[in-house]
Amino acid sequence: MLTALALLVGLLAALGAAAVPLARAANGGRLLHGATALAGFLLAAGGVVGLLGGPATLDLPFGPPWGPMRLALDALSSWFLLPVGLSVGCAGLFALGGAYGPVPARDLLPWPIFVAGMVLTLLAADGFTLLLGFEAMSLASWALVARDGAGAENQRAARIYLGFAGLGGLCLMLGFGLLAGGAGDVAFAALRDDPPEGARAAAVLALLLAGAGSKAGLAPLHVWLPLAHPAAPTHVSAAMSGAMTKVALYVIARFIFDLMGPAQPFWMGTPLIALGAATAVIGALRAALEEDSKVLLACSTIENVGLIAVGLGLALAFRGADLPALAALAGGAALLHALNHAVFKTLLFLVAGEVLHGALSRRLDRLGGLIHRMPVTAWAALIGAAAAASLPPLSGFASEWLLLQALLTAWRVGDIAFQMGVAAATTLAALAAALAAAAMVRFWGLVFLGRPRTPRAAGAEESTGAARIALLVPAGLTLLLGLFPGPVLDLAEPALRLVSGTAAPRAGWFAIGAGDGGARYWPVPVALLVAAAVGLAVWLVRRRAPAGVQRGPAWDCGFIAAPPHFPFGDPAGQPSAAGFAQPLRRMLGQGLLAAHETVTMPGPGETRAAVLRSGFADPALETLEGPLPRWREAAAARAERLRALSIRQCLGLTFGAVVLMLALLAWIGAR
Repeated sequence: MLTALALLVGLLAALGAAAVPLARAANGGRLLHGATALAGFLLAAGGVVGLLGGPATLDLPFGPPWGPMRLALDALSSWFLLPVGLSVGCAGLFALGGAYGPVPARDLLPWPIFVAGMVLTLLAADGFTLLLGFEAMSLASWALVARDGAGAENQRAARIYLGFAGLGGLCLMLGFGLLAGGAGDVAFAALRDDPPEGARAAAVLALLLAGAGSKAGLAPLHVWLPLAHPAAPTHVSAAMSGAMTKVALYVIARFIFDLMGPAQPFWMGTPLIALGAATAVIGALRAALEEDSKVLLACSTIENVGLIAVGLGLALAFRGADLPALAALAGGAALLHALNHAVFKTLLFLVAGEVLHGALSRRLDRLGGLIHRMPVTAWAALIGAAAAASLPPLSGFASEWLLLQALLTAWRVGDIAFQMGVAAATTLAALAAALAAAAMVRFWGLVFLGRPRTPRAAGAEESTGAARIALLVPAGLTLLLGLFPGPVLDLAEPALRLVSGTAAPRAGWFAIGAGDGGARYWPVPVALLVAAAVGLAVWLVRRRAPAGVQRGPAWDCGFIAAPPHFPFGDPAGQPSAAGFAQPLRRMLGQGLLAAHETVTMPGPGETRAAVLRSGFADPALETLEGPLPRWREAAAARAERLRALSIRQCLGLTFGAVVLMLALLAWIGAR
């Protein structure tokens, strides 16, 4: 299986190289996207086979000067092949639908290379191969974000994303350097034999959180996601959110549960728990305030990444405290939510793309009433939004319920400071879940309910063929993963064994639990109860309603006084995105996101309308972006001075750099 996956990576890279001639062919773009969709589903199948089989290794016949590139397939990489494969498969299927017409070569070329980079990162068995795949993934996704350089916003998004990608690669490189400093090799097998301890372990963890954490979207390095996702094509946004963030989380899991050794103290999990909880709240709050559908979904991704990070941090803390059963519980919650989020967030991004294609807008205030014009898209979006809101019996509820059970058992770690910290994290996770539910209700209601706010929304049409299948596949998987989380956790048992250090208990088909004697969740009976309650409510309403169905204009209370061309009220008078978000913006946004409101009132006797202006700004972006222009100008001024140096001075600088490099190598060799 590993050999087949390695060949698949090579074929994807070759497909990227053939993008230019394919773009000139009549159906070249469809062929490339169809091949990528097939590759995605094959990757998911390969992940299942890898979980059911044993680990495998492979040395490639090429690589860096010091040795060949090494690949490996174990339970952890096999598990993360599932979200990557399913997300890429559905995204490629959506692009195969051809809703956007011919695709230029500059958009075709990076797409398969982006997928190949993600898979190479998952299969890497040495630091060089992992960094090669990670950087290929970063640069290819940057090329897809920067494809449209005409707009100032896209240029800014591409510039910021490239900066964070460079920061992530540099930090990971330094992290591998610290690990390899003791082992003398970057092969994973050698790194496992000499795990870091003490200050070196803390430094590796800090570099890891800055490197892979920035790519995953952990606060405060999350600010590129809401900028990059709207700039990328829909299928790329879906894969970036559903797959690329999971690859970054895989890198974190690979370091903390494998390469850094099994004997790390419990406090090593606290940075992940703290950053994850803060990330979840910030992402959920931003999602509840945003007015662009793709930006809203990108912020929702930040929230879910934070919850997964909390689960990984809890698993690391439980394993360090010698509580393997609880480590398996927290790790199972994190791994299951990584898969669930990849599926329902891919679905929601594809829904946003279908709405953009049908109604020509991403703005919530320019949509509305699309459930009548785009019913398949609306019901698929409802499934994805309900899963993102953690409503039972859908997939998001099962994994977040497990995470809550893991948080509630943290008192078993006998450290009062840790217990108080996890209590605060539990509160923040519950707040994030509530904010996420509000954001999804707002998203689905403004887009699909009410009346169309623009003529284009009133005449929207949805796609058929491959694009519709691309919505139905993740919608169906979201239902199945929600109804049967037990078999999925049983499939993940080899990966949970690596995370917790011991065999995880079997979940079974119909229930998942929090260990022996703990709470249990039965999704199928819950689904039957929900269906029965809904059916009973519909039956009672129909029984008490008069015979027949009558249709009429919407109740006009709250609508603006109707001009002649709006006989039943102006649709723009419906509740707006900013209006829905106003309570949260006033309660939480002012403190966390510098939200503001200004009201301009006309004077007595004036006929002009009152104006309400509101908005917010993420302080993290201003903090990170603020000093960078000054540093760039200072570095440019110092670099400009080098042009005035003489030949003797230039040679002296070169000689000094060589001497410093030799001294550094001698110091490393002496250790």
